[in-house]
Amino acid sequence: MIHPQAIVDSKAEIDEGVEIGPWSLIGPSVRISKGTRVASHVVIKGPTEIGQNNRIFQFSSIGEDCMDLKYNGEPTRLVIGDNNQIRECATIHRGTVQDQGLTQIGSDNLIMAYVHIAHDCVVGNNIILANNTALAGHVEVGDAVIFGGFSRVHQFCQIGAHSMSAINSVIVKDVPAYVMVSGDTASAHGMNFEGMRRKGFSQEEISDLRQAYKIVYRQKNTIAKAIELLKEQYSGSAKVQIFIESLEKSERGITR
Repeated sequence: MIHPQAIVDSKAEIDEGVEIGPWSLIGPSVRISKGTRVASHVVIKGPTEIGQNNRIFQFSSIGEDCMDLKYNGEPTRLVIGDNNQIRECATIHRGTVQDQGLTQIGSDNLIMAYVHIAHDCVVGNNIILANNTALAGHVEVGDAVIFGGFSRVHQFCQIGAHSMSAINSVIVKDVPAYVMVSGDTASAHGMNFEGMRRKGFSQEEISDLRQAYKIVYRQKNTIAKAIELLKEQYSGSAKVQIFIESLEKSERGITR
């Protein structure tokens, strides 16, 4: 399953059944689990761990040294989960010792062409990163987020679960869970209700989140006051609790 014109280092760990196309380079300290298919002209450097049933398309660069000027060749890691599609010319860099020394990608993600995921990012599951999306270093992305094409995210931002960015969004502050943002610089424009419906949210859950959004964005409350009101009114709602937690975690301030 490894093409004779692929270059695979003897110290790489390649499970049986992994496909590696011609002219791909697999370095030492790389582990690739069963069912993963690597196309031609892919470069994977380590330390990198890639899970099962991923598909990595041509000209992608996976596990390369990061572009942070503080990086000095330390053996930091990249860990990728299962069932991801990493499309043409995507770049995913390893972490830095100034953080946890780890860049981490979850499972079931669609990473489209020319996407860049920088050092120390933590990306969850079931996420779509459309073409040319770029995540700067130390960005944290929750589950089921959708990034429109050419979205750009400032370093250290937190992007909450089920949120969405429009095409050409420039995100410089944290995006709470479920919130839709757009623009340069990005501002909030409601919640991703259609995405919630597709994920099977009940009408009651959507109604609760609609009111929760109004408490934060329409009633001119401080964030502290809004969190207090949300906890009082929606203590029994697990979905609103995710919204509250994303507000509480924010360190850069939220996108307004």
